[in-house]
Amino acid sequence: MTSPALLARWVALGESETQEFKRSTANLERGTETICGMLNRQGGRVLYGVRPSGDIEGQQTSDRTLEKITGELGEIEPPIFPEVERLMLDSGQEVLSVSVSRGTQRPYAYKGRAFLRVGNSTKEMSREEYNALLFERLHAVQRWENEVAAGWTVAMLDRTEITRTLEEAIRRGRVEEPGTRDTFEVLRGLSLTKGDQLLRAAVVLFGKDELMPVEYPQCFLRLARFRGNDRNEFLDNKQVHGHAFELMRRAERFLIDNLPIAGRIVPGLFERQDDPLYPLEALREALANAFCHRDYSSGGGSVGVAIYDDRLEITSTGGLHFGLTPADLWEPHESQPWNPLIAGAFYRRGYIEKWGRGTLKLAELTEQAGLPRPDIALMPGAVVVRFWPSRYVAPSRLDHSLSETQQLALQVIGRATGGIALQDIVEQLGGTVEERRVRKDLQLLKQLGAIALHGHGRGARWALAEREAR
Repeated sequence: MTSPALLARWVALGESETQEFKRSTANLERGTETICGMLNRQGGRVLYGVRPSGDIEGQQTSDRTLEKITGELGEIEPPIFPEVERLMLDSGQEVLSVSVSRGTQRPYAYKGRAFLRVGNSTKEMSREEYNALLFERLHAVQRWENEVAAGWTVAMLDRTEITRTLEEAIRRGRVEEPGTRDTFEVLRGLSLTKGDQLLRAAVVLFGKDELMPVEYPQCFLRLARFRGNDRNEFLDNKQVHGHAFELMRRAERFLIDNLPIAGRIVPGLFERQDDPLYPLEALREALANAFCHRDYSSGGGSVGVAIYDDRLEITSTGGLHFGLTPADLWEPHESQPWNPLIAGAFYRRGYIEKWGRGTLKLAELTEQAGLPRPDIALMPGAVVVRFWPSRYVAPSRLDHSLSETQQLALQVIGRATGGIALQDIVEQLGGTVEERRVRKDLQLLKQLGAIALHGHGRGARWALAEREAR
């Protein structure tokens, strides 16, 4: 039973995506539209007897009133089971609370029309929005990955990869020892078969690489290292077809070979220490998410990895589903993988530690590495995760290739705030390079437009040129 104090706290919160006020059940149809909209979003409550201003007035309530509410709620399809409470006020009037949880059978329609709760208003759902929610409802039982892979047999799968997956899952305690190494029985234990046939998920996970370009062209990985911050010039460009685990390995190898290195001189040791600009564990997590959540139904789909001077992007075909937004992914949320069979295999293999924590783990790993939290954005037909560096990374080439000492000098200058003196640059280079050589390198970098000298004499400071700083 809701207390008057709790009712007062509810009303103090005002109208929102999960709460609406109606002065009385004279507005019952509008209130039921809102309940329908809340079912299609995050759930919520409608309070009858509260003005939109927040004044609690209450109303006279009878059994007939409750019957009318029940009748209107019965017009919502699929059927729902809301909670209806009568809250007595000191005046003898009552406030009626109708509350629902987020619907499990979305989309819901009221008198043949579907609604969405957006902010503190309710709008009629577009046909595109309705079809998207209907597709998600059907997705639970009928989706691309759990359809039969017509014409595929065990002989067309990578048996070594299947065995490797099983052994790793047993080692991690994520499956019990099946007592057999028969390939089909192992796949059955991984829920990758239907009767005596293979599912498409089995092909995505274990299909032989040479068969994938023709049979499953969407099992495709694009890898690129660009010069600069746009796509005008490639430094490296690869395109790979294969099963998901092979594509995961190829992506990891590409990252190791091509990640920018942030070098620094360790104080007191007079030696250089090189660290990848982005933590490999975080990139691995983002890749696993991309392979598990992407849309495989499009033959032209893919996962992409693009390394720029100022960022790294991992892109996957598809979108966000189940009402999630990019902002929601950084908060605790229910795990609803778009491809649960594929995600299950990644979990057993150890690529995913705990469902529903992928993006939260990304935030933790980048924070531990001193990086800003990645961005997640929606593009037409794709989701992109962008990683950003926290420190300046010297280019390996301007108008011509730079020596290691020149790159390190740029690195030192790039980290300095307000410029840095020549002597300090020499010191941070570890004292292993003569001052004359450093001075010569700085003049060359100045001629190339990478750095500029400000001030004169002892007050002179080197800093990145405006063009390079951007």
